Amino acid sequence: MTGPGRWLADGQADLAVERILDAAGTVFVERGIAATGMGHIATAASCSRATLYRYFDDREALRLAYVEREARRIATAVARETSSIPDPARRMAESILASVGLVRSDRVLAAWFNSADQGITTALSARSSVVERLAAGLTGDTGDLAAARWVVRIIMSMLTVPAADAEAERELVEQFVVPPLLARVPPRSRVSGGGRRRSPR
Repeated sequence: MTGPGRWLADGQADLAVERILDAAGTVFVERGIAATGMGHIATAASCSRATLYRYFDDREALRLAYVEREARRIATAVARETSSIPDPARRMAESILASVGLVRSDRVLAAWFNSADQGITTALSARSSVVERLAAGLTGDTGDLAAARWVVRIIMSMLTVPAADAEAERELVEQFVVPPLLARVPPRSRVSGGGRRRSPR
């Protein structure tokens, strides 16, 4: 058995965490989020439960770390896809739709939105400052946390209760989500292209 103690000794604590989270993702798909315990994850990661607890205080902490890692990954992919769109309204709409699409296309992330586990997902997203900060990027990164929280709720709603079809979903975002969000973004914070945003003053 290769334990994280060895990884720590090699100065590879970050790698240990990544291996544990990767193993957790596999078990989440197989068992569901609520039914996955620390023992299941330790077995999948080929380490002891004691080793697992060196990195995560409890199951809740591990779940939160997983959600935050995946939120960063999604945000990076969305920024790469949308940064060259010059129109702020279109870029915002495409960013929201791309975020939803990337989650749906990932079988591990999609598992977080089945009927048995979506309550856990909603609670974790509400707790995560990382998710909030990433969502703030969709609203112009102005420090408007109320708008960021609203974006998180909209995306969660789209993932748990999908619209009838892709066209209906796009119409919803373009007509009812983007306009009020864009109205909250100061003109100087809207990007004309390149994906770079000014810091709030």
